[in-house]
Amino acid sequence: MHIMRWSAKSGYRESLVIGLPLVVSMMSSTVMTFTDRIFLGHYSLDALAASLPANVAAFLFLSFFLGVAEYTGVFVSQYTGATRHERVGAAVWQGVWFSLPAGLILASLWFLAEPLFGLAGHPQAVLDQEILYFRILTLGGGLFLIGASLSCFFSGRGLTKPVMLVHVAATTLNIPLDYCMINGYGPFPEMGIAGAGIATVIGYGVPAVAFACLVFTRKNEARFKVLSGWRFDPDLFNRFMRFGLPGGVQFFIDMFAITFFVFMVGRIGAVELAATNVAISVDTLSFMPMIGMHIAVSIMVGQAMGAGRPDQAAYATVSVLHIAVGYMTLMAAMFLLFPEWLMNLFRTRDDAGDFGAVAEMGVVLLRYVAAFTVMDAVAIIYMGGLKGAGDTRFIMLTMGSASLGCMVIPLSIMSWQGTASIHGPWICLLAYVAVLASVFTIRFHRGPWRSLRMIADES
Repeated sequence: MHIMRWSAKSGYRESLVIGLPLVVSMMSSTVMTFTDRIFLGHYSLDALAASLPANVAAFLFLSFFLGVAEYTGVFVSQYTGATRHERVGAAVWQGVWFSLPAGLILASLWFLAEPLFGLAGHPQAVLDQEILYFRILTLGGGLFLIGASLSCFFSGRGLTKPVMLVHVAATTLNIPLDYCMINGYGPFPEMGIAGAGIATVIGYGVPAVAFACLVFTRKNEARFKVLSGWRFDPDLFNRFMRFGLPGGVQFFIDMFAITFFVFMVGRIGAVELAATNVAISVDTLSFMPMIGMHIAVSIMVGQAMGAGRPDQAAYATVSVLHIAVGYMTLMAAMFLLFPEWLMNLFRTRDDAGDFGAVAEMGVVLLRYVAAFTVMDAVAIIYMGGLKGAGDTRFIMLTMGSASLGCMVIPLSIMSWQGTASIHGPWICLLAYVAVLASVFTIRFHRGPWRSLRMIADES
């Protein structure tokens, strides 16, 4: 059966052809963030401790707009499956029109940085760097959204290699730039965490410019109307909002739960915060590639649903799931077998013994990461399948309920009671992933998504 699934339509081979370039794209983003934190860890422990809350908080606000903008890809995939190629350009432009004001809103968060991070109660040395890093990242958020919207022109049609190449190029530029701007090398002054933020924003800008050059060509105009389809289309934009907004809310809720988790851990102590920072950074090695496969399955399901073939959509989802679970199992084994080596990647250059406590606690936290990685794969892939079919309202409601029930309420109670143990918050995170995996599995197999139509009743 598995041999037949390799060569079948929507089988393993097609899943890998579409998914692997997206995995590489996500890994390039992961490598960018991972090396960023390694460089900051070598720079100072305070910079390392500040990088995760600020990065997570910035991405929390970005996540809502990104969840909506990325839904451009589902519309492109459904138009592709329905062989309505002349509508692809208009779909991409609706994502761009959404991203422009969204970028202005993100930039305005500059004024919320101080009161926001003041609520966290982190040490002043960490707090100052959190505010600075957050402000720089949110200023560049609009560039990230525009690049994401334009990339959907390729990813939504299943052409994921251009997406991979652009993101790899951005990472290749970002890593040395990051090192130089943090530490002061070559023509750059030593800027510490500010240098890390500026280098990241430059990394956001490269894909936006590159995709604009690749998308808006005469050849693409002839088939996909990428130039003549620039006008704001109220009907299409309303559809985009109808299905995309729940996706944005879902992404925001998920990131809010993680952000809340990080901030509550920060209240326990600096060692707990730094150890959690490193453990989550290591977890991105497994999580971010799964986001690539999540996008891949939403593309494959979207194309199948656009063509009116829900059985093919289900087959594609199971194919991607098998690949994802296999990968996550290997990653879980690595987290269990080599935790000390992974932790020591973040050892600071001015370590005066403090990092020993961080590394010791981080080894324990990586056991939690290993425990939920496979469940994470199940949740992410089934959610991608539901998203590709347009079942975004259910995803939003599930994420909201799980984040409140498993994360926000219990973590608030723990904080109120003055819990000093790191295990309580991490058990909540484990329960959160388990609930999502279970609910999305049941929803997908019950199949109400099969009757959803995103573009069928278009005039």
